Amino acid sequence: MLPILVNTCSSLCLPVNVVILVLLAVAFLIIVQRNLLNLSDFLHKENPGVFIMVPETVRKGEEIPVLITAAEERLGAAIAAMNSVYQNSKANVVFTIVTLNDTVDHLKAWLSKTKLKNVKHKIIIFNPELLNGKISKESQSPEASKPLTFARFFLPVYIPEAEKAIYLDDDIIVQGDIQELYETNLKAGHAAAFSDDCDSASAKGIVRGAGNQNNYIGFLDFKKEAIKKIGMRVNTCTFNPGVIIANLTEWRNQNITQQLEHWMELNTREDLYSKTLADSVTTPPLLIVFYKRHSVIDPMWHVRHLGTTGAGNRYSPQFVKAAKLLHWNGHYKPWRRTSSFSDVWDKWFISDPTGKFHPVRRHSGDN
Repeated sequence: MLPILVNTCSSLCLPVNVVILVLLAVAFLIIVQRNLLNLSDFLHKENPGVFIMVPETVRKGEEIPVLITAAEERLGAAIAAMNSVYQNSKANVVFTIVTLNDTVDHLKAWLSKTKLKNVKHKIIIFNPELLNGKISKESQSPEASKPLTFARFFLPVYIPEAEKAIYLDDDIIVQGDIQELYETNLKAGHAAAFSDDCDSASAKGIVRGAGNQNNYIGFLDFKKEAIKKIGMRVNTCTFNPGVIIANLTEWRNQNITQQLEHWMELNTREDLYSKTLADSVTTPPLLIVFYKRHSVIDPMWHVRHLGTTGAGNRYSPQFVKAAKLLHWNGHYKPWRRTSSFSDVWDKWFISDPTGKFHPVRRHSGDN
């Protein structure tokens, strides 16, 4: 009987041993992958310029639509912003990149030849004819010659399939998980959420000779009859439209795009915007349409004025590190010659594989 027992054990134990070996191999691979991921996170924190290739995980769950513009002369900014969003979240982010026709090839090359090649995105060419009759030809505003600044007015047009979306300016770095920003609660009936300029996280911007930039009188001419009829208070706190969380269903239902276009057209005839802040033609229509009809973004999700004089003294390095979203609004951009906290922006910039774009303050060999 003994030989029979031995033979039986041999025939039964062999498959069991194989299963055990397979399980051990799978466990080993899981441990290796986790160690690689931990190593990648550690190296990124110690030296964010280092990128460790690990197996790309499939990003599942609800899509988070993010719209950003990509102007040729600022293309490196859009790339850095997208990279910061993508690397700091495991959410299923889908970018809608609005650009002009002469930038498409450059943008495609930059995305396809760098670590952003795995990013879900679609590229849309902005049609400047959308602005015909809506911007005064006499306007001296820099924005008037940069049509992409108005792309945010057409969010439902560019993202027709979504009920909610995020708009980001290109001079932004996201340090938190974009999922958290996306989950910002909008009050019933509100089509958008913005950061109020009276919040405590960002200092009030003072414009020489114009007073505070954080109230309505800084953007609109309250002597004009069309403005008077609305009944807005001159000292109402403004908001910054560099970050928008949009309820696109409400946006469509309330015809927000059409309302914005109406005020743009009316301004060309009646000159409704304040002369003290004539460099902004994008913000005034938004202030009118969303007057007391918008929700509020967490202040740490839009820390602003990093591109203004004295930003380095206004914010501590510890505060900047803790901020979830940084915005270099103002004249001093981190890819130009002078800027506060440009080292933070550098962590997310990806060198241009075509060699066309270089941060001005760097030598070409340093990219």
